[in-house]
Amino acid sequence: MRVSADAHFLETSNDRPFFWLGDTGWELFHRLSFEEIEVYLEDRYAKGFNVIQASIIAEHEGLKKPNRYGALPLTQNKPETPNNNYFALVDTVVRLAATHDMFMALAPAWGDKVTGKPGSAIFNKENAYKYGKWLGNRYKNDENIIWMLGGDRAPQKDTNDWRPIWREMARGIQEGSDYKAFITYHSTVGEKSSTSQSLHKEPWLNMNTFRSGNTSKDIPVWTYIERDFKLPSPKPTIDVEPNFEDYPVNPSPRWTEQKDGYFDDYDVRRQCYRSVFAGAAGVTYGHHGVWQFYSEREEPITFADRSWTNGLDRPGAFSVSYLRKLIECRPFIGRIYDPSLIVEGQGEKGEYITAFRGKDNDYAMIYMPVGKTIKVKTKFMKSSDIKVWWYDPRIGLMVRGISLYRKDVLELTPPTKGVGQDWVLVLDNPDYQYRPPGK
Repeated sequence: MRVSADAHFLETSNDRPFFWLGDTGWELFHRLSFEEIEVYLEDRYAKGFNVIQASIIAEHEGLKKPNRYGALPLTQNKPETPNNNYFALVDTVVRLAATHDMFMALAPAWGDKVTGKPGSAIFNKENAYKYGKWLGNRYKNDENIIWMLGGDRAPQKDTNDWRPIWREMARGIQEGSDYKAFITYHSTVGEKSSTSQSLHKEPWLNMNTFRSGNTSKDIPVWTYIERDFKLPSPKPTIDVEPNFEDYPVNPSPRWTEQKDGYFDDYDVRRQCYRSVFAGAAGVTYGHHGVWQFYSEREEPITFADRSWTNGLDRPGAFSVSYLRKLIECRPFIGRIYDPSLIVEGQGEKGEYITAFRGKDNDYAMIYMPVGKTIKVKTKFMKSSDIKVWWYDPRIGLMVRGISLYRKDVLELTPPTKGVGQDWVLVLDNPDYQYRPPGK
């Protein structure tokens, strides 16, 4: 993995553009057998996911409760002495993922192991460096690893500053990997907790992340990304935890199923599509039963209404797989977020529309959370005609395509209207002879 030349997107070392479509599987190494991991990875690969986020040392009893093979990650809870028996499973899974062209975004340890209370926090600057160097050296030849420090914890809060510890862990990983490592950070939820606000200037940080999270719907992720794009020495930006499907909406303090309900696939699409259309280098999906791998064998870490196996085929997982196909069907490195394309019909919050155009002004895509008539500026496109496609993100298909004489402003209406009827409008310069969207 590496950053593209324009510093906003991702590519691989063989010069292929890379769209990050992640899935959240934090408890993977802690709760699953290898056979179960095979099932999970096969499913995610088939759906088009190419990044799996997992924590080596888990948050929930990760230091006390062994994995399915009776191994703990550390000997006597000392980061200086990792347990090879535990890491044998990590080794095998990393290499299995590589056979599917999938990256593993590995948290070396959940954030509470640095920022938590005594007994939970086990890292200091010295042992964080040693542990990081051990990891970097062990996996320096595994090219499908992304190191994701943090783990749901801000790197600094009030008078507490844990950045020196994370800095040493990152230094160890870099030295151990001969400086080939790609490193990012998973912070806590909220705009101010974005890595761009606290870690952007760190030389070890290759990519910014933020979490729009599970407290409410329609967090304005497009404003986070627009802010990050304008930073000096920009870096790619990704929402690594938007609304999790089947997660209780605003779960505290007095959540009820009837009043508050759960996030559904429509909530997932609104956040994921709008963050990507605003310029994110990708997005990470999550399902509430899957990330914790809840089953009859395991107690839920937080309330889940279904097991991980039952959660694999939820509609939101398919929705984001369609998103990847849609983005990859056009040249997407260098695409330009351009809300000015919406001349009339822009909404707020749940109805806010995001739009971008290709760097060569050869195409544009517009995500509409609510189906309605809008007016779109097409002056950026120099062709005399224009192809207009309506793509249904609920089923991943183009359902209508027409050619029109290009006016500077076009009034366009999707096939269906209303809340829950979200659409993607794709505009093409016919001279480029692009295939229908999603192909």
